[in-house]
Amino acid sequence: MSFESLGVASVACITVICYLAALAIKQTPLANKWLPTLCGALGAALGLAAYYGGMVDFPACDPLTALAVGIVSGLAATGADQVMKQLKQ
Repeated sequence: MSFESLGVASVACITVICYLAALAIKQTPLANKWLPTLCGALGAALGLAAYYGGMVDFPACDPLTALAVGIVSGLAATGADQVMKQLKQ
């Protein structure tokens, strides 16, 4: 099993897109308590888009797994945001 076969690049792309979306949402009056929910939902949509779009290295072989990978990737963006916030303190 090679590193490329794990689909890390496509999962990282979903995480980065969700992180950037979270940064954009923070600039709106929407409460920050909704960020994990919005990142998870965006990640789910991107996971399904990657699966049905035929991404070659996406690590899912069925829609349910693609949904789960997307949600976890989206929520990882929320965790990355918290890490950056803690490092600034």
